[in-house]
Amino acid sequence: MNAFEAQHAFEQQLRGSSASGAGRRSMLPKSTVRLILYLELVLLDSVAILAGFYLASLSRDGHWLTLAGVNVGFFLLPVTLVTAIASSSYSLAALRNPFSGLRGIISAFCFSVFVVLLGSFLLTTELPLSRFQLGIGALLSLVFLTIGRLLFRGHAKQVTGGKWVDELVIVDGVDFDSTDGSIALDARVVNLSPDPRDPVMLQRLGSSVIGFDRVVVACASERRAVWALLLKGMNIKGEILVPQFNELGAIGVGTYQGKDTLLVSQGPLSMPNRAKKRALDLALTVPALVALAPLMLFVALAIKLESRGPVLFAQDRVGRGNRLFKILKFRSMRQAATDADGTRSASRDDDRITWVGRIIRKTSIDELPQLINVLRGDMSLVGPRPHALGSRAADQHFWEIDERYWHRHSLKPGMTGLAQIRGFRGATDRRVDLTNRLQADMEYIDGWDIWRDVSILVQTLKVVVHSNAF
Repeated sequence: MNAFEAQHAFEQQLRGSSASGAGRRSMLPKSTVRLILYLELVLLDSVAILAGFYLASLSRDGHWLTLAGVNVGFFLLPVTLVTAIASSSYSLAALRNPFSGLRGIISAFCFSVFVVLLGSFLLTTELPLSRFQLGIGALLSLVFLTIGRLLFRGHAKQVTGGKWVDELVIVDGVDFDSTDGSIALDARVVNLSPDPRDPVMLQRLGSSVIGFDRVVVACASERRAVWALLLKGMNIKGEILVPQFNELGAIGVGTYQGKDTLLVSQGPLSMPNRAKKRALDLALTVPALVALAPLMLFVALAIKLESRGPVLFAQDRVGRGNRLFKILKFRSMRQAATDADGTRSASRDDDRITWVGRIIRKTSIDELPQLINVLRGDMSLVGPRPHALGSRAADQHFWEIDERYWHRHSLKPGMTGLAQIRGFRGATDRRVDLTNRLQADMEYIDGWDIWRDVSILVQTLKVVVHSNAF
């Protein structure tokens, strides 16, 4: 079965499951529904705080048009919401259990009141409300926050139907019936035979799990280890259905329809952290594209004048979830000599590289079009560098040297990364050239922090021109 037939079979199974009630895929994905609910919850909490201080201002002013209390509420909101988001007050756990999120928002609100009062004292600024009104406003806000959170649980449950996540069950050669509304996918029908040495199959698997929050694999015992390996490379919560505990590198234990599961993979970043990373990407990418537009136009013109062919070079690279995407670079080689599969790495005296190409490769200017990839969401500014399918080290494919190679794709690939600032660039002639990069990538994924991204971006400026860039 070819890739087209496999994808068609998958879509047929998906439609059949939806029609039978096994999954309502025609509706919005649960991740989108949750995001809408989080925004509604933010709005509800904001209204609760503003209403509390507005009513408090009426206790003495008596004029219903007074905005003194609302102004105080607006002072409190930024600190409250930022602190609440950082403490996971807007999360799946908060939707499932209102008391879980309630503790977080109350703590965040109390902290914001303290910050505003401290700031007012240090700056000797008088607030528009008296101490009595501030106390009443804080008390009313806490009451409204509590009531709002408790009532919101019913609304959230009604919107989601009590099913908070989209689940996919991959059935590989065993008897299994899904009865709880999850979508079941027959791996044999859609040609998903687990093989870490088959990038095309990994691309198909990565495309199959898009839109799902949780993937459970039911398979024979001898295939559990390889499925666990593949799931670890997906940016998704992956579990293996097992009758009892075994050695798969499990990171948790769960249940599905009364049967044991082992949690073998978990997306490395929570939704708030993904939002932070994406916000950083957009905040820097948009101005960078505007500022660098004259340089990019000049380079494009130089490439066009020197040799025939397109200005940009597009190549399939392995991205997040082991899915392929088209990476963009300024063309630095003669068109007839470009390597679509990346089988041959560029060398120091590579005769394929043009005169302009040698300059832009040496200065990393050839990478600038990847800002478009970042803008489109294929890449991030910081992350593991994406490789071509034909990339080799010591005459072996990267994944043949170390199967953990697929794990690095649980995050979006980056324009730069920890490996790059440590000098691991250029050709991969030896096995160690790959293992050094892989070790740095795994270290970055395991210890991700937004400030580390900022630090890597700053340090990248020091290695834009590098001896291994050719």
